[in-house]
Amino acid sequence: MSTQDLFDELRAYCQANADDKVVEKYGRYFKEGFDAYGLTSELMTAKADEILAREEVNLGQVLELSPLLIETGKYEETSFAYLLCKGFEKEFTRDTFLSIEKWFSIGIINWGHTDVISSELISDFLINNLVRVSDFDSWKVAENKFQRRAVPVSLIKPMKKGLDIPTLLEYLDSMMLDKERVVHQGLGWFIRECWKKQPEVVEVFLHKWKATAPRLIFQYATEKMSKEYRVQFRKPKGK
Repeated sequence: MSTQDLFDELRAYCQANADDKVVEKYGRYFKEGFDAYGLTSELMTAKADEILAREEVNLGQVLELSPLLIETGKYEETSFAYLLCKGFEKEFTRDTFLSIEKWFSIGIINWGHTDVISSELISDFLINNLVRVSDFDSWKVAENKFQRRAVPVSLIKPMKKGLDIPTLLEYLDSMMLDKERVVHQGLGWFIRECWKKQPEVVEVFLHKWKATAPRLIFQYATEKMSKEYRVQFRKPKGK
């Protein structure tokens, strides 16, 4: 089966299983818009598993197919790119990372895809030593705000696996004045997870930035602290 045939099959599957009620249910979570057919995650997973079971389908074809799916802007079609690639995770190389990296410029346009790609694909390249943290240097200043968000989100699992927290916080230091809300959320999420492991180190970092960094970062970063404890990280009056 050609790549185009596989794309056409997936599109036909999406159209045949479209459900406006599903679109309405989940659309409210996406402020940036939700262009979707309305497939449930169960339907998408079942179809991806069926395709992955075919002997003729390989990682090379999936990587060739993925840009075609992503550039449509349809939520489910981009989801299939992730689901199919995930099926070949054991075959990933640095070149696979470079292919997935291009997805952001093609059409990763929401937090949902960003977070699942970051947590379930990109983070594993770091954990398996296929890439280094420095390979994300260009991501920190990427035009696509979701690619910038992907940096801290991708670091959460590797941090939990043992990457040095002070080094990672220093690496993200240059992102703390980013202008985009979705980036603030990703940074706050990462910092919160670091705080669970090394609170003293993280609190020094938070004190450093409390007068200047966006408050949403602190809202997420201090979420697991008691109300009384998080007061110390409020922005000073007059700042």
